[in-house]
Amino acid sequence: MSHIRTSVGGHVLEIKVDRPEKLNALSPQMYDDLCLALGELDRRDELRVGLIHAEGKHFSAGIELDKWAPLFAGGKGFPIPEGGIDIFALSGPRCRKPLVMAVQGYAYTWVVEMMLTTDVRVAAEDTKFAMLEVKRGIYPCGGATLRLPQQMGWSNAQRYLLTGEPWSAAEAHRTGLVQQVVAPGEQYPAARAIADGIAAAAPLGVAAILKSSRLAQAEGEAVAASRLFDDMTRVMGSEDAKEGVRSFMERRNAVFQGR
Repeated sequence: MSHIRTSVGGHVLEIKVDRPEKLNALSPQMYDDLCLALGELDRRDELRVGLIHAEGKHFSAGIELDKWAPLFAGGKGFPIPEGGIDIFALSGPRCRKPLVMAVQGYAYTWVVEMMLTTDVRVAAEDTKFAMLEVKRGIYPCGGATLRLPQQMGWSNAQRYLLTGEPWSAAEAHRTGLVQQVVAPGEQYPAARAIADGIAAAAPLGVAAILKSSRLAQAEGEAVAASRLFDDMTRVMGSEDAKEGVRSFMERRNAVFQGR
């Protein structure tokens, strides 16, 4: 039985973690299923954005360490299933579509590391984030050491990475890890509204934005700047670009087809 549910609403692929009786603890099978969901999102042209959320009071209390420990000890890392995309973006290609994430309650360890690979995040006021690995005799291996200092600031990140102490939704918002904090129970509809807004935008333009932003992050601004107008030329030749001009002239909302 899979504890990862997927459903399609409009152009949005919803990916739900559904194991509340175990506080949504991540098993190796759940990791595989999450990777396969990202692979599906990446491949299907009609899907424009992914929305990741979880059932229950808590997003997740962490991983099933007893099941993961032998894999970590063997140096195997996170084997990606065929057709999947690594949810931690450590190996293989990244998902090309935008990802929105809604979190609540406990958002521990792997939740933070997956969140760091997403593009927009919403948290309930009761969310508690934590990287607990140093309290378990290990250290984070899903990307937190690479990305948390970058996205949260060096000293902010090291405070929590090196102590295992939790931090609040308010602190996550202050440091830029989440973009919106809402009342408990409102995180999903708030995130869905953001996902719908992205899905309504021009898909080729959205893809070009992600590509350029990631290139600047990985290889520097100069490399990304050198390719801006090559990609702009291709986008400007699209049917969506023509629709954008028509909708402007006709004073209506554009309807984009992704071509």
